[in-house]
Amino acid sequence: MGSISAFSSPLLPPRAGLGLKPAHYPDVLAGGDAVLPAWVEVHPQNYFAGGGPSLHWLEAVAAQYPVSFHSTGLSIGSAEGPDKLDLDRLARLAERIPPAVISDHLSWSVSGGDRMPDLLPMPYTLATLDHFADGISCVQDRLGRSMLIENPSRYLAFADDAMEEVEFLAALCRKSGCGLLLDINNILVSATNLGLDAAAMLDAIDPALVGEVHLAGHAIEWHDDIPLYIDDHGSPVSEACWDLYARFIARAGPVPTLIERDTNVPDYATLMAEVTRADTVLERPCCARAA
Repeated sequence: MGSISAFSSPLLPPRAGLGLKPAHYPDVLAGGDAVLPAWVEVHPQNYFAGGGPSLHWLEAVAAQYPVSFHSTGLSIGSAEGPDKLDLDRLARLAERIPPAVISDHLSWSVSGGDRMPDLLPMPYTLATLDHFADGISCVQDRLGRSMLIENPSRYLAFADDAMEEVEFLAALCRKSGCGLLLDINNILVSATNLGLDAAAMLDAIDPALVGEVHLAGHAIEWHDDIPLYIDDHGSPVSEACWDLYARFIARAGPVPTLIERDTNVPDYATLMAEVTRADTVLERPCCARAA
């Protein structure tokens, strides 16, 4: 199965971080009395060029902050396995700018050399579990480190699912040695769309597997008075998501937590208000006792 056999906690501080966008480079490098995140996360595919302004900015940011690489291009679940070109580029970037964490998604997006414009879902079967665990081992062996896998947002369930999502994720972590990037908005989206209990799903997550938490917003479409939650990362974190987050942190203790916004990106102060709110949850006395 590969040489990386046990998930180890990431090197991120157990505080709130910011999904970094180019518009906010000057803000996070401002220093002085500015309100700053404890760490930042980037999509490494945006920095695969061998040079240029983007890489220069990332090097400057990495000199001041722990950085998490949240990959969107490995396509670990593809029938042919992880995208080798993307993996090689990721490994080279990680050698140049060593990240505290590397993560990707429980999904696939490449088939026969064609790249799909989305992160596509996986059925929860034993065969899929083995295949995805093999893909994770391939990635971890190439990178020489354990990684985190993010739980998906789901809109439909597969007819042949053999296990619940939380059971699948736990088995995947045990089998591959990876950890879990727990996206709480994805829990809310999936549970709502599939008629499940979001709190029960969250309560079934083993905090020992979680190396990072994501908080994001979602859109809602209405179809014959039935809501469909869309994971668009284009809205503020919802109150329902904040409630679920507080519920998890009260049980798990402080966990590195990212405010994630990929569309309709607001100004820096607006994002930092959410970062500050997450830090407030992480600093509550219940979290100190649980840690």
